[in-house]
Amino acid sequence: MAGEGNEMEQVGAPSVRSSLTAVKDTPRYTYLVAAMAAIGGMLFGYDIGVISGAENLLKSDFRLSSGTEELAVAAVLIGAVIGGMIGGPMANRFSRRYTLLAMAIVYAVGAILTAISFGLASFVAFRIITGVAVGASSLVVPMYIAEMAPVRIRGGLVILQQLAISGGILISYLLDYAFDSAGWGWRPMFAAAVLPATALAIGMLAMSHSPRWLGMRGRWDDAREVLERINPREGQRELDQLQRNVEESAGTSWRELLRPGMRGALIAGVGLAIFQQFVGPNTVLFYTPTIFGYAGVTGNPLLPTIYVGAVLFVFVLPTIAFVDVVGRKMLFYLGLAGMGSMLVLLGVAFGVGAKSWGFGVVAILLIYVACYSLSISPLFWLMSAEVFPNRLRGAGASASTVANWSANLLVTVTFLSLVNAVGKSWTFWIYAIFAALAVVFIVRFVPETRGRPLESIDRYWTEGRRWPLSGAHDQAA
Repeated sequence: MAGEGNEMEQVGAPSVRSSLTAVKDTPRYTYLVAAMAAIGGMLFGYDIGVISGAENLLKSDFRLSSGTEELAVAAVLIGAVIGGMIGGPMANRFSRRYTLLAMAIVYAVGAILTAISFGLASFVAFRIITGVAVGASSLVVPMYIAEMAPVRIRGGLVILQQLAISGGILISYLLDYAFDSAGWGWRPMFAAAVLPATALAIGMLAMSHSPRWLGMRGRWDDAREVLERINPREGQRELDQLQRNVEESAGTSWRELLRPGMRGALIAGVGLAIFQQFVGPNTVLFYTPTIFGYAGVTGNPLLPTIYVGAVLFVFVLPTIAFVDVVGRKMLFYLGLAGMGSMLVLLGVAFGVGAKSWGFGVVAILLIYVACYSLSISPLFWLMSAEVFPNRLRGAGASASTVANWSANLLVTVTFLSLVNAVGKSWTFWIYAIFAALAVVFIVRFVPETRGRPLESIDRYWTEGRRWPLSGAHDQAA
């Protein structure tokens, strides 16, 4: 593979000690920015997870068939595709910060409207509105954090968004269980999202613009001020790199992503987006009660969703700790291998009779979720913020996000139909095949971006997939 040997030679693996030093030396404001933006990730997680607990209640209230049930579940994903289309252009024109502020308002409005839905049509329409915020924030949050983070800890800070997503999913499962147990129904499940939406709106009013967005607007004094605030030790060096990068990229357009060389970035981003969904995670997140019902798990069907949410949350933590030490690709390989193995076992279990496996099916599903949370779940969002050059990050991240939500929508609206058509075993085996294909794709098309300045990714793609020699110095600095 062109440039791979050069890539491996130049990447000096940061030690645990140097990573801890970088964490210690980073100003508190940098962490505050990342944490505040990550509330957008929590809302993303909450709004995709909440449907799992509401699913059976909606089915009863609206008398849903399998087809209309899939529509009710997938409505938020339809909106997310739209949000993915508009999120990148909004982030480039109005700034990452103001786009997140606007999406916070959409989250709040969508939560209120969904809670007062009076029928399936209005429910679907209001969930689509919420989905617009989900899709836009899913690309803008990692973009904003990546552009506000020092290079040595960029991976961990961007994956903080995934911790927030997983936390949002877990919170949605806990509240679903609590509201259902209290007999309050599904409406407060959706209305609860107003609180974090309000917190995000207030928080973004107090945050700074991304220095890269400021630089692209010619506001260099403001960019210098932000860089000195988030990374005082290397602020001037990063500003010099940014100025060179902006000057070199003047006059470019999104069409450059389709040209030879830079096309590799688009292939990497869109390919990861599709594979993240085709390995089947959202069949578990959206249809947990249904899957456990297939396995004969008794009791309150919402209780297993809490197990799934807890595992999803906990296993993001080792990714945050190690992504800037062992690199992105190693975590991809470990997680996808584990997911593929568990999907094969699920297919076997349902083939011979899942009910006889008892808690074994639950254990397999939880290991699958752990591997997903350790790897492709957070790493796709990180890579979508890293593999595109500054001038094309909005367009590239938008294309990747649209592909991701489109694939998510396709998997979600076909899961029950696929089970009916080919059976439970082959449904999970098909997802296992995609896990194996994902490993091959990452080996062939995805670069290792650990420790690389965002400004160097441009030259990586345009110079034959070789990192510039200055990359080693940049990393060591």
